[in-house]
Amino acid sequence: MRLDQFLAKAGCIPRRTQAKQACDEGLVAVDGKVAKPATSIQVGQRITIKAGMRIRKYRILQLPQRPVPRKKRDEYSELLSSQPIDEVES
Repeated sequence: MRLDQFLAKAGCIPRRTQAKQACDEGLVAVDGKVAKPATSIQVGQRITIKAGMRIRKYRILQLPQRPVPRKKRDEYSELLSSQPIDEVES
């Protein structure tokens, strides 16, 4: 599955266009490497997203076939950490 599709379907980023833009701007990394929107992802990989004033880290649990309802998002990605950018850079 493409990275931008996963981010949108799993609810990590609200829309696929926003996910693609974040990837194009170098704000998304997979397993520590900056990733393009078409990067192929698999279960078990770790995603880091710099969005707004936060850095969020996820682990992929499942690959969704369609958009995931808000209540079931924890079944597809596990939020490992969420920190303000200020704390990370200092």
